Amino acid sequence: MSDVPRLPSGAKEDPDHPGWYSWGEFPRGSFAAATGKLLFRPDGDGRARCRIFPTEAMLNMGGSIHGGAVMSFIDMALFAGGRCAGMEEGHYVTLDCSVQFIGRGRAGTPLDAVVRLVKQTSGGHVFFIGTCEQDGEPTHSFSGTLKRIKPRS
Repeated sequence: MSDVPRLPSGAKEDPDHPGWYSWGEFPRGSFAAATGKLLFRPDGDGRARCRIFPTEAMLNMGGSIHGGAVMSFIDMALFAGGRCAGMEEGHYVTLDCSVQFIGRGRAGTPLDAVVRLVKQTSGGHVFFIGTCEQDGEPTHSFSGTLKRIKPRS
């Protein structure tokens, strides 16, 4: 692998979080903005780490991070983390994403998604597995598949 990390298009070093990259703030009112700032970085060969900062607004009625918020974060982590883990540059769509809820996520503590690129095929499919964690403890496990979309002629 090259010493220069593969990063998603438009990513810049985050001024508030040394060693992390981001796209800055998402456009206000966009669906992505509900997750808050998304950070990402390469985390070894074929791996990446993505991070959000859950707020009280992301909690369900039981006081845990809402499953929809977690699933949205994981979907975004497949793209940002996938590129940091070595996924080829291109335009992708999500084919599937499976999430297992194995612990309670909470507000006020960073939530990390550790993304591992399992395989990228010549046909443009990219397979991932990973876990989410807070304070080093697993909260969710996941797998997902992205498909590279070729430009229309």
